[in-house]
Amino acid sequence: MRRVLAVDDNRDILDVIELILEDSGFEVETLTTGHGLFEKIKEINPDIILLDIMLGDLDGRELCEQVKMRPETSMIPVILISASHNMADSVAQKHKGAPNAFIAKPFDINDLIGAVESHTAA
Repeated sequence: MRRVLAVDDNRDILDVIELILEDSGFEVETLTTGHGLFEKIKEINPDIILLDIMLGDLDGRELCEQVKMRPETSMIPVILISASHNMADSVAQKHKGAPNAFIAKPFDINDLIGAVESHTAA
């Protein structure tokens, strides 16, 4: 089963993501903070990470860059999520630490499922 790690400081959003993706056959683990992200990655070995940009005192873009720069995590697809639609432009530039995709909140259920499936296809 494909494993998703979803990180968002809004528990309600995480509950929705978890419900949608589990209903689509994914195993979902969640974090409400970016602190401990790498410990959780090591623990569950996710196939993909959904990462909110605004995580209280942390910036999801910076966490994404850290994930992409570490050899042990660089191959894990990262999809950034944000309620700020203009964030798409700031994360769209493809550089070494760039995310694999961006989804704006509120997201369409089918868009979320499609993005996760396309980045976890075997």
